[in-house]
Amino acid sequence: MSRKKHMHEEQEADVDMTPMLDIVFILLIFFIVTTSFIKEEGLLINRPKAKNNPSQVNSPTVVVQIAETGQLKFNGKLVDIERLSARIESFLSENQTNSAVVIADPEATHEMVVNVIDRIKPFQQLTISIGK
Repeated sequence: MSRKKHMHEEQEADVDMTPMLDIVFILLIFFIVTTSFIKEEGLLINRPKAKNNPSQVNSPTVVVQIAETGQLKFNGKLVDIERLSARIESFLSENQTNSAVVIADPEATHEMVVNVIDRIKPFQQLTISIGK
């Protein structure tokens, strides 16, 4: 009898970790495979490059301000969204510039900002910058 008791004391409870590690690796592979890598779409904006050209520093800039209420100002004067393209075109015919700045109020709608950018996009020579 004493011999059986002695054998139980020598044997230790040992937990085999191999099945748990296998399950962890299988879950890791599952999550890696099921993760979708989607490229989010957004607005493509050409940011102006820094140049040390003094003639460009003094050149006039197209400035469009968007108020919280949705009112637009083109170079300080109120303008309707429908007439913005014509104003830009007449400004470019009189002035040599390659930059446009859109300054939106933080409370302005995103739709209004996108509409203004869409009106400026057809003028390929303009580089659009967005400010606050």
